[in-house]
Amino acid sequence: MRNVVTVGVDGTLQALAAARWAAHEARLRQSRLRILTAWHPLTAGPRGAPSTATESPHWPDRILEEARATVVSAHPGLSVDVSLVHEPPLDALVEAAEQADLLVLGSRGLGPAARFALGETGLDLVPRVAVPVVLVRARQDIPPTEDGDGIAVGVSLHAPSEGLLAFAFETAARRAVPLHAVHGRDLPLFASEQGAAKERAAAEEEAGIARQELSEALRPWREKFRDVRVEERVVMESPAPALLHGAADAQLLIVGRRHIGRAVPRIGHVVHAAVHHAPCPVAIVPHD
Repeated sequence: MRNVVTVGVDGTLQALAAARWAAHEARLRQSRLRILTAWHPLTAGPRGAPSTATESPHWPDRILEEARATVVSAHPGLSVDVSLVHEPPLDALVEAAEQADLLVLGSRGLGPAARFALGETGLDLVPRVAVPVVLVRARQDIPPTEDGDGIAVGVSLHAPSEGLLAFAFETAARRAVPLHAVHGRDLPLFASEQGAAKERAAAEEEAGIARQELSEALRPWREKFRDVRVEERVVMESPAPALLHGAADAQLLIVGRRHIGRAVPRIGHVVHAAVHHAPCPVAIVPHD
C-alpha cells in the first residue's frame, strides 16, 4: 500500500467533482491526496532556441490551486500534494498510477454527445494501469460522495475475482454502507425455443443455480467482513443491463476488468456500458 489517492484535474467541472470524491476517499483511507495536472507543449520551439520544457503558462497553476482550495475547504487537515507534470496527459497519468493505490478522473455526462464519456485519454488509460480507476461525473444538485443507497458490484462468476471482491467489501466497510452484489445471466438460447411455460421454468432453474453460485462466491467475504450488510441479486438478463439496473440507486458502481493474458489492452462491453450509462461514479478494478 502506498497510501496515496491521485486525482487528475484539467479545470473542468467533472475534474472538480473527481477531486471532491478523491478527497473524501483519501480521508476515509487516511491516505495522502495527490492532485495532478499535466501540461505538454503541442509544438517545439525554433531550432537552436533555449529549451522551455520547464516553462508553462499560468493556467495549470490556477487549475491546481482551484482543486486544492476546493478539497481543503471540504476536508481541512487532509494531507494534499499538488503536481504539475510536463508530459502528455496519458503518460503522466500512467506514471502517476504506479505511485498510487487509486486513480480518480472526471467523466463527462450522459447523452449522445458524450458517447465517448472518458475522452481519448481516459479510454486509453484504463486498460494500461494496474490500480483501480474511479470515474466521477459532475452533478450540481448533490454532493458526489453522499448520494445513493450503498455500493453495487458486478460479479461475473466466470473467473476468479478476488481483487474485485476485496475492493468492493473494503469500500463498503470503509463507508459503512450496504453492498449490493449483482450478477446478470442470459437465459440459454434453447429455452426460448420451447414455449413460454418451459422458458419460465428454465429461467427459474437457471436463476436458482446462479443464486447458489453467487452465494458460494461471496461466503468467504461475508465471513471476513461481518459488519458489511450484503444483498445478493441475480438478474436473468445480459450482464451489462443487469448491472446498470442494480446500480440505479447506488453511490458507487464497481466493475471488474481482467488484466492478465491480454495481448492488447482493452476494456470489455460491461465496463463500456457502466462508464457511459451509470448514474453514479464508476470504479474499474483490474483483477486476475
